[in-house]
Amino acid sequence: MSGLPAIDPTTAGAFTTATGFRITEVTGTRVTGEADLGPGHHTPWGIVHGGVYCAVVEAAASMGASAAVADRGQFAVGVSNATDFLRPMTTGRLDVLAEPVQQGRTLQLWLVTLTHAEDGKIVARGQVRLQNVPLPGT
Repeated sequence: MSGLPAIDPTTAGAFTTATGFRITEVTGTRVTGEADLGPGHHTPWGIVHGGVYCAVVEAAASMGASAAVADRGQFAVGVSNATDFLRPMTTGRLDVLAEPVQQGRTLQLWLVTLTHAEDGKIVARGQVRLQNVPLPGT
């Protein structure tokens, strides 16, 4: 069977690791994880940078969408990311949940919610449109 190897959170890549994002579950219909955020993720004004949220949203959606098409010898690449920042955060853990809105033959749309673990409030929410493309070498 061709496809992506099992996704191991410890090999997510340096960029994703720098966001503090750790994956706890990856399937073609659900991705969960958490991100511990703090001063290393701050803007000069002392709140978590919106780019961190965008990167976590993109990573979660890409991993789930790629898992959904791995058995077809494909992976998914983001073509748009629209992330809304709903409330500022300085430190703490985010719970990450990504689920597909639509999964087609060539495109997918995923919704990712980032919730502050301490109070259960949504900090950011993003939609990622992804294109299913052949794995390199296939």
